[in-house]
Amino acid sequence: MEIVEKLFAEKLLKIKAIKLQPANPFTWASGWRSPFYCDNRKTLSYPDLRTFIKTELTRVILENFPEVEAIAGVATGAIPQGALVADVLNLPFVYVRSKPKDHGLENLIEGEIQPGMKVVVIEDLVSTGQSSLKVVDALRRDGCKVIGMVAAYSYRFAEAEEAFKKADVPLLTLTNYDAVVEVALQTGYIKKADVPILNEWRKDPAHWGSHLK
Repeated sequence: MEIVEKLFAEKLLKIKAIKLQPANPFTWASGWRSPFYCDNRKTLSYPDLRTFIKTELTRVILENFPEVEAIAGVATGAIPQGALVADVLNLPFVYVRSKPKDHGLENLIEGEIQPGMKVVVIEDLVSTGQSSLKVVDALRRDGCKVIGMVAAYSYRFAEAEEAFKKADVPLLTLTNYDAVVEVALQTGYIKKADVPILNEWRKDPAHWGSHLK
């Protein structure tokens, strides 16, 4: 798995789906300042990479959750990956919104899924884990058994790992923060002096960068 983590990290850095800017931090939608930015939606524009992600997500599911009966994608970023994986596995697919539609049937879960089904959730990115686990809660309220989540990338924040443990949801990812930083350093994308800055950010991302405001 370590080989896949580094290979995928290299691919994400190459197409700039992941950007590291310790000297010029980004501002996330949450308002956090961050030297790290990940946008896995860019991978959809690269057929070879899209196939790589589909293949590896499918492999992880078959190796770890062979009893899976349905695939659920987290809206909106993981809808394409989830649909692709469900197609390969020939399984039902649904996607789960962050909140119910404000019109029509006011659905939270889009698609048909039966109570008792064993579901694997596909996510494109895990940060704090809050939005990802809301999807798990929605599926469980609908009577489904969420047996695991597979994501393209995770920052591996301590609070996220604790949240997944508390929710009893195994989380597996194709790559992660550590692999990306290691590859970025090896390829000269970042300098050795940048690593402590990135690590300090990951320790306390909610408050890091307050001195820059």
